[in-house]
Amino acid sequence: MTSPAVTLESSPQVAALQLGSHTLTSRLLVGTGKYASYELMRECLATSGSDCITVAVRRERLIDAAGNNILDFIDTQRYTLLPNTAGCFNAEDAIRTARLGREILEGLENPGYDWVKLEVLGDTKTLLPDPVATLKATEKLVSEGFQVLCYSTDDPMLARRLKEAGATSVMPAGSPIGSGQGILNANNIRICLEYLKQDDPTYPVIVDAGVGTASDVTVAMELGVDGVLLNTGIAHAQDPKQMALAMRQAIEAGYRSFQAGRIPRKLYATASSPQEGLIHSKPR
Repeated sequence: MTSPAVTLESSPQVAALQLGSHTLTSRLLVGTGKYASYELMRECLATSGSDCITVAVRRERLIDAAGNNILDFIDTQRYTLLPNTAGCFNAEDAIRTARLGREILEGLENPGYDWVKLEVLGDTKTLLPDPVATLKATEKLVSEGFQVLCYSTDDPMLARRLKEAGATSVMPAGSPIGSGQGILNANNIRICLEYLKQDDPTYPVIVDAGVGTASDVTVAMELGVDGVLLNTGIAHAQDPKQMALAMRQAIEAGYRSFQAGRIPRKLYATASSPQEGLIHSKPR
């Protein structure tokens, strides 16, 4: 008896992503910066299918040059906002910014008030995280009741220390922020996954930064990460709305591919048709 055909309509839905106390239907998290206009940003957010978006919460970043408030273009009832500490270069500034984000979102009655995407950068050239300051800020914010999602390098040792400090999720960079280089060190991401999930297979690991196109997202998901956070790949694409849709589909394709289990890589070919019963002579 043959099994029923699997179609897009009959195939199981991509499982929800659990991040601390938050349940997300999409495994794609998207940012709100770098768009040509807030109107375009709003359209791309909707097209991406994401239900969690990151917002830089420093006061000067909420208002643009024309006096528009970014929050006027975001449906705070539809999206869970993830405040981030973008632009902070020491633990003290990051902690202060996280507290400000909590205050703003509590005022909006948005469920994202109790978590933060923590970024503590080392310098303006690489925008890579300062590992010592990131760990320090994580410990302090966790002690204040925050659910901390940590932007990190792909260093497995640091990833383990951040988890031990109480981080809700460790978010290793695929490559530097905005670089579009994709996953530069897949082996380190694999080791991070091994270290972070060995005692808890459900611990969420999210690739954050560096992806430039849909194939980068699929590669990340096929490594076994739980989600991808991106911004520039959509906002600076030649057609941002088309790219937002591509990223949405790539998340699902990569997730399903990882769940399905790829064939092993082999040095030589393996025939897909049986060799028995051939009518011609043996191959050389």
